[in-house]
Amino acid sequence: MSEEFVAGSLYERVGGRAWFEALVERFYGGVATDPVLRPLYPEDLRESREHLAAFLVQYWGGPATYSQQRGHPRLRMRHAPFAIGPVEAAAWYLHMESAVRDGGLDPDDEALVLDYFRRAARHLINHAG
Repeated sequence: MSEEFVAGSLYERVGGRAWFEALVERFYGGVATDPVLRPLYPEDLRESREHLAAFLVQYWGGPATYSQQRGHPRLRMRHAPFAIGPVEAAAWYLHMESAVRDGGLDPDDEALVLDYFRRAARHLINHAG
């Protein structure tokens, strides 16, 4: 498995995988007790955490472990079995926003990451609610 990353990427700027793992831990800390989101996830959140961390590492310029293990991300397809409406998307974004804001990013990087997650939350809506 290659440990290559994109020079100058967010992955490099935050110091690598550990930052993304901590982000995912903070995010799932909120999801674990959220009455809207918790029912959408499996009882054991370990695999969900691993998948999200690997995806984010790859997306933000780190090693392509996610694609090597799981293939193309195909986010809409992977989330299609779950009813994601505006309420679920808003709850998801709220937890992710909090996790990002607690991550100590440079303000420009924080804005970039929050914009990505805002768009991702909207993109995954697959029903009117």
